[in-house]
Amino acid sequence: MTATIIEGKAFAADMRATIATRVSALKEDTGITPGLALVLVGRDPASQTHIRTKGKQALECGMALFHHDLDAETRQSDVLALIQKLNAEPAVHGILVQLPLPDHLDEEMVVQSISPEKDVDGFHISNAGLLATGQAAMVPCTPLGCLMLLRHHLGNLSGLNAVVVGETSLASTPMAQLLMRDSCTVTIAHSGSQNIQELCRRADILVADIDRPKRVTGDWIKPGATVIDMGNNRIEIDGGGTRLVGDVDFETAAGVAGAITPVPGGVGPMTIACLLANTLTACCHANALVAPEGLTA
Repeated sequence: MTATIIEGKAFAADMRATIATRVSALKEDTGITPGLALVLVGRDPASQTHIRTKGKQALECGMALFHHDLDAETRQSDVLALIQKLNAEPAVHGILVQLPLPDHLDEEMVVQSISPEKDVDGFHISNAGLLATGQAAMVPCTPLGCLMLLRHHLGNLSGLNAVVVGETSLASTPMAQLLMRDSCTVTIAHSGSQNIQELCRRADILVADIDRPKRVTGDWIKPGATVIDMGNNRIEIDGGGTRLVGDVDFETAAGVAGAITPVPGGVGPMTIACLLANTLTACCHANALVAPEGLTA
């Protein structure tokens, strides 16, 4: 292995420490506590784990937590009514509805019912439009975390060739927009792209978001490139059980890339850290305060 490992876990821990310090100062100076509402519908084990981790880290940063655990059979109207209540609650500055939702619920309607100012996931169409037009917006947490890791590792991204492999509106598209805002030359490669491996081999920065375990192998990568793996796939292992792997075949990629994020321990921890950063930013905006620098795009 020749690649430098980009340790998102360590970076996220430092970021949470910074957030905790700024939350403490905000409380001391103004008496205001950033509040995060977490909404879980159903008993999906992975979703329960994600919610517990987000809530635990929010509390560790000194935030107020409003947890709402709903039955899987909860009606759409009741979910929407809860969100409207949270939209109107001054103590709540950020709202996150854990996805995916049970099949009988309209996921898009639920997400779009969250006030854009409290949309700390950055999924509301208003925030998507602001980001696409280069304006200040709540940025989706995973792309924001990836951008922070890239800036930390590479410094100035201007002029670099970036390829984003994927076509999701919640991650790939905002990732490409953020890279363009940092003056990269950006290509989005997707299921309709021809010669996708050749496109990837031109990239100084390669971002993978395709939900296919180990699909991107070392022969896709330009020697010395920086590889960001957004993948989050569970695969079965010999002898039983599962393990988490990314969309990039780490073993072959690490022998070619200049730097790479591992899975786990790379992008994942940054997603939660950026959720907390967005909550702090939303709190400052709601109270006509200047948001802390260094926690947004």
